[in-house]
Order: sequence, then structure tokens, then C-alpha cells
Amino acid sequence: MKNHFTKLYKHLAWADSRVLQSLRGEHAVLKRDLDLYSHILGSEHVWLSRIKGTPPRVAVWPSLTLDEAERLAVENSTAFNKVVSELTEESRETPITYRNSAGDQFTSTLEDILTHVSLHGAYHRGQIAASIRAAGDVPSPTDYIAFARGAPAAARKG
Repeated sequence: MKNHFTKLYKHLAWADSRVLQSLRGEHAVLKRDLDLYSHILGSEHVWLSRIKGTPPRVAVWPSLTLDEAERLAVENSTAFNKVVSELTEESRETPITYRNSAGDQFTSTLEDILTHVSLHGAYHRGQIAASIRAAGDVPSPTDYIAFARGAPAAARKG
């Protein structure tokens, strides 16, 4: 299980950096795309805070510049790598109690949270890619399989 999460979180860092690359390469970054990218990173940060039991410094929907987003992506990646490196069969079942952004309290296992964070980011990265494509640009592929095989996914031009 630890190896699985190690790969998932290497992919997450790679995919987040590919989105940043796409946003930096656009002629004009759409506010919606930057908002979604900031949300991915803000959510990662908030989940890390929940895992650590500390108050978050960043909101779930923060307003970030590309430079601020880049710094937060690196910070998140470093912190998730630490969490995953310390993961054991026992710790993955650790219950984590937290309040969501609406104030409702929940308890989830560390394994479920780690799975959610990787899937949540993939969902929003797809939205950003669709938006970039609709604007006439070609986004950097962020598919897991492209990461795993070390070769880009097939890219449709225009």
C-alpha cells in the first residue's frame, strides 16, 4: 500500500507542476483556470492540516498568483511525501476527525483522505485542461498513465 501511495503522490506533484506549466504557457490565463488550480492546491493544504491536526494557513478556495501557487505546490508535495513515507499498514487506518468548509464534522481514515486528495486534484486538472483546450491552446497532459510510462499521452491538436 505504501508503494501505491508513493506513486500516486509522485504523480500528484508531477501533474500539479504540469498544470502550472500549462498556465504559464497560455497567452492569457483565464481567471477560472487559476481559481481551479489555486483550489487544488488550497485543498491539498487544508487536507494536510487536517492530517496534522493544525489550523490551515490557506483557504480551500484561495486567490493565488502563479508564483504563490508554485510555492504552495512545492510545500504540499514535500509534506505529502513525508506523510506517505511514514505510512504503515496500521497508520493508514488512523481515524482523522475534522470539520469541512461548511462546518460539519466527519471522521475519515488516512487512507481514504490520501485517496480523495489524489482523485480530487485529477478531477479539477481535467477541468483546467478542457478550459485551456476550449481557449485554443493545448494543455500539458496530466494523465496518470502518461506519468507511469514516462511518455506523454496522445494529444489532440485543436
